[in-house]
Amino acid sequence: MSLQAPPPHDDAFDTRTDLRPDQKAEVLIQALPWLQRFAGALVVVKYGGNAMVDDDLKRAFAEDMVFLRQVGLRPVVVHGGGPQINAMLDRLGIESEFRGGLRVTTPEAMDVVRMVLTGQVSRELVGLLNAHGPYAVGLSGEDGGLLQARRRTATVDGQQVDVGQVGDVVEVNPGAVHDLLDAGRIPVVSTVAPDIDDPTQVLNVNADTAAAALAVALGARKLIVLTDVEGLYTSWPDRSSLARRIRAGALADLLPSLDAGMRPKMEACWRAVTGGVGRAHVIDGRQAHSVLVEVFTSDGIGTMVLPDDEPTPSPFTSPIPRVLPAPTAPHVPEVS
Repeated sequence: MSLQAPPPHDDAFDTRTDLRPDQKAEVLIQALPWLQRFAGALVVVKYGGNAMVDDDLKRAFAEDMVFLRQVGLRPVVVHGGGPQINAMLDRLGIESEFRGGLRVTTPEAMDVVRMVLTGQVSRELVGLLNAHGPYAVGLSGEDGGLLQARRRTATVDGQQVDVGQVGDVVEVNPGAVHDLLDAGRIPVVSTVAPDIDDPTQVLNVNADTAAAALAVALGARKLIVLTDVEGLYTSWPDRSSLARRIRAGALADLLPSLDAGMRPKMEACWRAVTGGVGRAHVIDGRQAHSVLVEVFTSDGIGTMVLPDDEPTPSPFTSPIPRVLPAPTAPHVPEVS
């Protein structure tokens, strides 16, 4: 299926630049090997951090996704919405607390989480993408049986505590996402999922871990996680400890020392590369077009996580999500 973007407006291109025409051509030529290497590659991008709240960064991110799609890659966007959820809970006067780094999600709060993720954040991003053409389709973990989750607890002072309607992904059925990709679309996935033990309930799922599970299920070449820092610091706050590359085994040893904000992102990267994803990256989403810098330049940006030569034992107790096979289409007899 061929998707055509609308013709640009006359003012769509900013002609102000410090680059001469030959320098512009050189930038494009430098990207050629990466365009060739990643032609047709499936890339899962976890959209979050400041890129979700700054209007200029939102537009830049949408441009990056459309660019990937136009040059032959197959991007899939997974998003959370912590700042937007907090704002809506405050607006409605609903108290919210965190235990062990997890939002305590009451049934009342879950209604807000579901509304904000699928009805606000997803719709806004889909609109930004579709300003460039009919590319994006929004769906949640509930749609097409995409995600199934199981309730989890949090550890506080060595004790397991209830955090309400919060879950870990335990099954992924990527068929709906494959269908959208095959149709030339950019899937935009919000991370709420049915409770596998009680399908009448919906659970709030961490977007980082959901992105990793989906990347593994889709057989992605890359997982890219946007953050509000330059990358992984192995000895924060020593800024000279920024790691440009790290193997899965070394990352597993480092995980217990990471703070509550960085740990789920790096855990997602570990799960991705040990699950068959070629590379995982944590990049600075505060920098406009950081995704393009990572994919199409030799130096890249942020921290790249690579698989080990030998399998690394899992440092986690949460389950590895099961990937479900695509459903078989029913046989329709021919009418003579």
